[in-house]
Amino acid sequence: MIIKTQTPADWIDYELIDSGDGMKLERFGGWRVARPEPQALWRPSLERWDANATFLKKGGSDERGEWQLDSNMPQQWMVDYKGIKMRLGLTAFKHVGIFAEQASNWDFMKERITKMAAKPQILNLFAYTGGASVAAALAGAEVTHVDSVKQVVQWARENAELSGVQGIRWIVDDALKFVQREVRRGRKYSGIILDPPSYGRGPDGEKWILEENIRELLECCRTLLEPRNSFVILNLYSMGLSALLARSLMLSLFGKADHEEMGELYFEDNFGKNLPLGVFYRMVR
Repeated sequence: MIIKTQTPADWIDYELIDSGDGMKLERFGGWRVARPEPQALWRPSLERWDANATFLKKGGSDERGEWQLDSNMPQQWMVDYKGIKMRLGLTAFKHVGIFAEQASNWDFMKERITKMAAKPQILNLFAYTGGASVAAALAGAEVTHVDSVKQVVQWARENAELSGVQGIRWIVDDALKFVQREVRRGRKYSGIILDPPSYGRGPDGEKWILEENIRELLECCRTLLEPRNSFVILNLYSMGLSALLARSLMLSLFGKADHEEMGELYFEDNFGKNLPLGVFYRMVR
């Protein structure tokens, strides 16, 4: 099943207002944020963007720079998606603490978890500030949350507390090293969420390069996944990688799925322009 998944209609605290000229204008709660988006190749529809915070690039990088703020813009604020409460903040790398397009995956996993008879074990890798971890916990799962950055894991813990969920297992570790150890321990999970970056570093300087490391990581995940009544979600953000590639990779390792979905995560701005923000593959067996 091929699905192009845009923003859920009930994402009240998020809106893509406009996009173009390598930028996007978004609303998170009551605040409007303008920041780089390299896939916005068209011209913006609005002549002027009235943003509360604008990310100004430095040195030609889309990821590094500084924020230009109006006088009322807070450094931190909160948004809510179906009980998933997230504290947002302006970071030096243009991010604000949430990938709002992931709400589609949160809905998918919550639906799967609520259909499972026993309290399922869910593994969230490259888990960032914990949107997927909180979604799974709210649906009744026991969650293991893994990220290599200690400060980001602390941020995720704050989001879990804001959302009223407890019992998440918090792990600061390199994702590949962690799953290798879990394989040796004989652990099993009913659901695995993978949101790997193109490039990253582990807590001890371990180098992560998606194209070089993803297959070994998925091979470990295949061993960790329960053979029946289980699911996997894989997100890919690297430009040039397709949903079809993700599907071929997953099926070559995990075998035939009972149900599968793949496509693009995207937002439609207020002027009808569709902004792609990554590809996904979801399988159930």
